[in-house]
Amino acid sequence: MQTFQKPLSETEEAYYIKMLREGNELQAKEARGILIERNLRLVAHIAKKYQNVEEEQEDLISIGTIGLIKAVSTFEPSKGSRLATYAARCIDNELLMLLRAKKKASKEVSLYEPLGTDKEGNEIKLLDITVSEQVDVVEQLSTREDVSKLMALVDKVLEGREKEIIIMRYGLLTGEEITQREIGKKLGISRSYVSRIEKKALQKLRKAFEQVG
Repeated sequence: MQTFQKPLSETEEAYYIKMLREGNELQAKEARGILIERNLRLVAHIAKKYQNVEEEQEDLISIGTIGLIKAVSTFEPSKGSRLATYAARCIDNELLMLLRAKKKASKEVSLYEPLGTDKEGNEIKLLDITVSEQVDVVEQLSTREDVSKLMALVDKVLEGREKEIIIMRYGLLTGEEITQREIGKKLGISRSYVSRIEKKALQKLRKAFEQVG
């Protein structure tokens, strides 16, 4: 089990922060190292909040340490807070950035994952649609870059209800797609009306997608 040195006292912290800011290059390097090392316990403590995510604890601590290093480098004691208070926010932000990036990446990859088969035995993937053949956006999605463009276009070209339906239909926020019938119940409209709005939205996306190339 990894052990960490005890945190600095308020007096010790102030001393090393002053050395970091006002000392020569060697002193500043030493002070930075001590400030980081003596706050690693804080990183481990914050990383424990994320122990239920699919990441090794050591990896979380490594990422959190990046946040700590940034905190030590940018901390301004004149603002009246302790380094630990400021560092906790930086560590948390770094871990959240990691998890958001991985969540976004997993959504992009999932656009190509098979969902099942249709009545004729053809494989259905996320974003495969049951509307007219000319609205076949999926055929144009050959790379992750293409998927990223499409995700950005949802915000750019779709209007209120169109955007709402596409987001729910393909799970763009939750990762869990729902059927047209379920969307209809949520919005108080018929399944066929949901289908028409979805078709129109996908046509818009296809046109915009072709324009950005």
